[in-house]
Amino acid sequence: MSSGLKLDLDDSDSIKAAAGQAAYDMMKYYDGNQTGRIPGNLPDPYYWWECGAMFGSLLDYYYYTGDDQYNDLVTQGLLFQVGPSNDYMTPNQTKTTGNDDQGFWGMAVMTAAEQKFPDPPANKPQWLALAQAVFNTQALRWDTQFCNGGLRWQVFTFNTGYDYKNTISNGVFFNLAARLAKYTGNQTYADWAEKAWDWTTAVGLMSPEYHFFDGAHTTLNCNDTNRQQWTYNAGVYMLGAANMYNFTKGSDKWRDRLDNIFNATAMFYSPNPANVMVEVACEPYGTCNTDNFSFKAYLARWMAATTKMAPYIFGPRLQRQHYNVLAVQAALFAGSSGQMVPNMTGLLGWASR
Repeated sequence: MSSGLKLDLDDSDSIKAAAGQAAYDMMKYYDGNQTGRIPGNLPDPYYWWECGAMFGSLLDYYYYTGDDQYNDLVTQGLLFQVGPSNDYMTPNQTKTTGNDDQGFWGMAVMTAAEQKFPDPPANKPQWLALAQAVFNTQALRWDTQFCNGGLRWQVFTFNTGYDYKNTISNGVFFNLAARLAKYTGNQTYADWAEKAWDWTTAVGLMSPEYHFFDGAHTTLNCNDTNRQQWTYNAGVYMLGAANMYNFTKGSDKWRDRLDNIFNATAMFYSPNPANVMVEVACEPYGTCNTDNFSFKAYLARWMAATTKMAPYIFGPRLQRQHYNVLAVQAALFAGSSGQMVPNMTGLLGWASR
């Protein structure tokens, strides 16, 4: 790990060097570029979706630093996993494919399109087309038979979780719809984003205080809300709302929603040490699993992306993220668990904004 990592938040070269070290450490977990291994997969215990999320962080890394040493690897992985229909419904992941899993790959290629990451070869599917394909497959899965709408967690009936409609699957769909609306100017995507938002509030997966809960079961018509709160649920809706704010040319409705989401994330910051992000559903109890450890990185990354869509939110609200960058630096300096490495890469966006 990055024992001895040094970081000066007032020095862009220091920030880039620290991010480079964090990215290097993160890539020690990846073996998809080795002979006999599968591009776009991480070894156990990491699930397939988290490799898509990792590529998303590397896209940000290149965008903010200009360091292209991982670009070929990212392109290889993103294209290898597209599946036979170029929509990230890859047969080798059938036993665990959730709408959220597919959606994380969709968000990665959406980022590639937005950031003008180098195009794939001409004979391969392009970044925007891949993001649109993910959206199209998920729009067809919108399920009005139970809970008056929404996406199920799992795609296939034989997988555990098919009877669950979780917030992250619906949040990813909302996020992708909003970003496609902003990127393409197509009102149809914006309409879907509005629909996904309205369903999330109506079914009770978001409280009037803008706290996002985990999900609910179709077998009880979504009347059994699991009230666990995870950082990435707030983040995925935040970035979607920021894109809708931008798409609607700064509408009061979407500014109010964005502000309320941002303000509600205060629950994820520790009072001691002050302003350090905490995964409140598991960290205080020592129960975080492999997936949970990465969630804060997505909130941090999506907060950074939010400032590009809604620049007004940047200035007075940066202090918390500076504390988090320093907290992650301290953890890396101490040689703590490598689970902190994705958070460091995720916070790059804030540090270099």
